Amino acid sequence: MKSNIIVQKTYKFALMVIELYNFLVDDKKEYVMSKQLLKCGTSIGANVNEAQVGFSKKDFLAKMSISAKEARETHYWLNLLKDSGYIDPDKPKVKLMFNEIESIVKILTSIIKTGQQNKK
Repeated sequence: MKSNIIVQKTYKFALMVIELYNFLVDDKKEYVMSKQLLKCGTSIGANVNEAQVGFSKKDFLAKMSISAKEARETHYWLNLLKDSGYIDPDKPKVKLMFNEIESIVKILTSIIKTGQQNKK
């Protein structure tokens, strides 16, 4: 399988989510929001990977759309963790996570829009 930017970015992002999850559970004793973040944050890349071997263009777009939804949900949980004081928005790793999830959302949105246009 040919490597591409969204596959690489979502995999690296999933590793960042796992690291943040471990911090939230071990250091902050936060279990609910962190579990939600772990589920959706790692699901992005899983669906992107599954889309790479889609049976059809429709299947590919469906999986990428699920990835985009999961990415938006991940952004929501990161914002909630930030605004509730569990993560510090001024920390470089937190800033990087926000930059990465925003980049992932943009890339996925672009892929989906392009795919829908090419379908017509």
